[in-house]
Amino acid sequence: MSEPYYDVIRPHGGVLTDRVLRGEVREAVRERAEHMVRVPLGRMGLSDLELLATGAFSPLTGFMLKADYDRCVEEMRLANGLVWSIPVTLAVEKDLADHIREGQEVALCEGERVLAVMEVAEKYPYDQQVKEREAREVYRTIGEDHPGVARLYRQGDVLLGGDIWLVDWPSACKTEFPELRHTPAQTRRMFARRGWRSVVGFQTRNPIHRAHEYIQKTALEIVDGLFLHPLVGETKKDDIPAEVRIASYQAILRDYYPAERVILGVFPAAMRYAGPREAIFHAIARKNYGCTHFIVGRDHAGVGKFYGTYDAQNIFDEFPAEDIGIVPLRFEHAFYCKKCGGVVSAKTCPHGPEDRVFLSGTQVREMLERGEMLPEEFTRPEVARVLLEGMKRRNDG
Repeated sequence: MSEPYYDVIRPHGGVLTDRVLRGEVREAVRERAEHMVRVPLGRMGLSDLELLATGAFSPLTGFMLKADYDRCVEEMRLANGLVWSIPVTLAVEKDLADHIREGQEVALCEGERVLAVMEVAEKYPYDQQVKEREAREVYRTIGEDHPGVARLYRQGDVLLGGDIWLVDWPSACKTEFPELRHTPAQTRRMFARRGWRSVVGFQTRNPIHRAHEYIQKTALEIVDGLFLHPLVGETKKDDIPAEVRIASYQAILRDYYPAERVILGVFPAAMRYAGPREAIFHAIARKNYGCTHFIVGRDHAGVGKFYGTYDAQNIFDEFPAEDIGIVPLRFEHAFYCKKCGGVVSAKTCPHGPEDRVFLSGTQVREMLERGEMLPEEFTRPEVARVLLEGMKRRNDG
């Protein structure tokens, strides 16, 4: 089943998938699912299920079979040759897998609630050796000090592959930013109604600061619209909470962006922290949402010192442009320069580090924890106030 879409840019693989059951079929499948073996989903599994169901992960129609998984890990392609850089898999414990046979339908659950059914086409091993291969290829490290690798090692030792059909939405869809949780089919219609023929997507898991604003507005000079698409799925515990970040985005959009040229939505994916590979993954997802361009900045989806500053940009050179199909916009590190009197980049500013105002994510979090106002050169006062109030509420709570 596929939903109509608007052809500013073709979805990845050519078809925008739709794995959401409706009407009488949905009710019949939901009733049948009550008698199936139940497979519990963690936070990443719930995010992946939603993105599979809505077509954000087109052309995937379910969790990966072994041929897709192996080629994805080794070559960043699916078995049919289509570019795909991050495995989308469902790991379960061996005790549960022993009660499931290939060809059997199982119920995918959030707690006691059935969300989807899955026809298990394959079961295949996910032992420590396989996990280490994935860690080495996808994350470029086998060390557990990498949060993505640590999560990977905690998963069960069997992978289930097969198509999914959604019968009910994860609870987050109803409680976390439902008004901003646009599906790819919806965003394509929104872009079309505005007459946008070119759209740039911006991925972030951090509050918007002046460097982000500079990059976004520079991109808006060459495209019709900006799709501001912050990630709101699972992140590290010390990342600023999603609700605080969304409030900060809304504050800056009200006063500093042309309303008719920007759409705010949320991206319900979980962070893998896979750096360069995740940059490709994020770009492909935004292509499915209808973006023609995608901003790739400094250390996209990075964590710690695992990736080089511009590795996430350079990885796009490993593929013919038509194989990815969305145009990466590559930006140098941007910052406020006291001598230039504005936000600039390494390409345009001749001054040294002593004139540059830059705060790391850790420094920002530490200042907010201490109740300190962020400098105006780093972020707009409206944003800083929202962040301070939000962090205070979180800490008081």
